Formats: sequence, structure tokens, C-alpha cells
Amino acid sequence: MADISIPVEHTAETTATAIHLRHHFATAEQQLDAATLGMWTFLITEVLFFGGMFTAYAIYRSVYHDAFASTSRYMDVILGGTNTAVLICSSLSMAMAVRSAQLSRRKPLLISLLLTIAFGTAFLVIKAFEYHNKWVEGLVPGLHFDLSRYEVPQYAHEAQILFFLYFAMTGMHALHMVIGFGLLTYLLVQAYRNVYSAAYYTPVEMIGLYWHFVDVVWIFLFPLLYLIGHRQ
Repeated sequence: MADISIPVEHTAETTATAIHLRHHFATAEQQLDAATLGMWTFLITEVLFFGGMFTAYAIYRSVYHDAFASTSRYMDVILGGTNTAVLICSSLSMAMAVRSAQLSRRKPLLISLLLTIAFGTAFLVIKAFEYHNKWVEGLVPGLHFDLSRYEVPQYAHEAQILFFLYFAMTGMHALHMVIGFGLLTYLLVQAYRNVYSAAYYTPVEMIGLYWHFVDVVWIFLFPLLYLIGHRQ
């Protein structure tokens, strides 16, 4: 009996799709949808995690309003604002990386990933300077909090709660950025090996979602910790 099957043209794109398609998915589109659902589910759990800290901040600020207001002069708005601008730029470069992967543009993808890592590094360096300043000023609760140097002595004890929340919230945010560096480094190595193309860019898009989430968290942290009730 003659073979009447229709031959399939094996292009570079179909070959790449077949290589990266896991056995439990029928199509590349199904694999991308599953990855997207999984990442959004993970990000929802992250929202719940940070939401607990934001709730604690709101409760304590309501209970100790005057004490929290007295800490505003110790928040460096310039450094915080600079870090906000840096993270917004990193989100832009990450979006450019995703788009470059979708268009099979290897060199722009590498450049965009390097820019994202550079912006993230700048953020952490600035944050390290800010932490150092808090240590020098004696504003690290529990470890190095100098009550005698606090300008409003009657609120010094309650103010330590805000500084604890400040270090807890910004510290967890910084930890998420460090994890992001590891993920971005993995993308960079894979992009250098020319793994990503229009046929397969799922990891770039998923890690991009994670990075954007980390940036959005800071967009909420900045006004809450630096701007509300700020006084020189």
C-alpha cells in the first residue's frame, strides 16, 4: 500500500520547538500557557507574603502614628527616589529582553539582560549605602539602636518598630532581587548559547514576570517608608 502521508517541512523554528517541548505537553502554546499559569500562581503567594508585612505596617502606623511620623526625618528620600528610578529602568530593559527573545534577536537580548543586571546591582549598592548610614546613625533596632541619639526621645522605643519593619521589608525585597540575579545569570548564559528564539522564549518571559513583580513591590515600599509624613 502506497504511503500517502503528507511530508512535514522541518524548519529551524519547528526543530527548536520540538527540542524544547516537554513530553507532557501537546503543543508549544500549551506549554507556554501552563508556565504562565504556574508563574502567576507563584506570584500570588508572593503577594500574600508581602501583604502580611504591609498589613503589619498599616496596623502599627495606625497605633503609633506620632512615633512613626517622628521617624520620617531619618528616611533618605533622595537615595530611595534614585533606587525607584533605577528599578523602573530595569523593568524597561527586562521588557526589552523579552521582546528581543520573541524576535530571535540574540545580541539585543544579551545587552538587555546585562542592563537589567547592571540596574539591579546599582539598586543593591545604593541600598547598602543606605543600610550603612542607618548603622552609623544608630538606627538598627535590636543590634545597634542608640536611644540617646534619637531626636524625639519619648517616641524612641515605639520608633524601633518602624525601623524593624523597614529592614524586614526592604531586606526581603533585596533577597528577592538577589534570587533574580541568579535567574538573570542563567538567562544570560542560555542566551549566549543561542537557546532562545521566537520558537522558544518561555523562561525569559517567566523570569521577566518575576522581575517586574519585584519592581512593583518596591513601588509600594517607597511611598510607604519614605514619603508618607516625610519631614526634613
